[in-house]
Amino acid sequence: MGSSTLERVQKHRAALRAAGLRPVQIWVPDTRRPGFAEECRRQSLALRGDKLEQETLDWLAAAADTSGWEPQPEEHK
Repeated sequence: MGSSTLERVQKHRAALRAAGLRPVQIWVPDTRRPGFAEECRRQSLALRGDKLEQETLDWLAAAADTSGWEPQPEEHK
């Protein structure tokens, strides 16, 4: 019989550690949660017309390396 799932996972993780990697756990908002989209919209609308937000967006656009990317059509304007 082959190795158990646990043994395969342990072997895989050991190989990653041997390659100089380490595991990291992060917690992010659950996008499936009811009300998530509405809260995103509320926060986005709260920033509409904000001078500092526009400055930040302009800086991000200037600093981003988008060479080789294909622009996606915008769904909403």
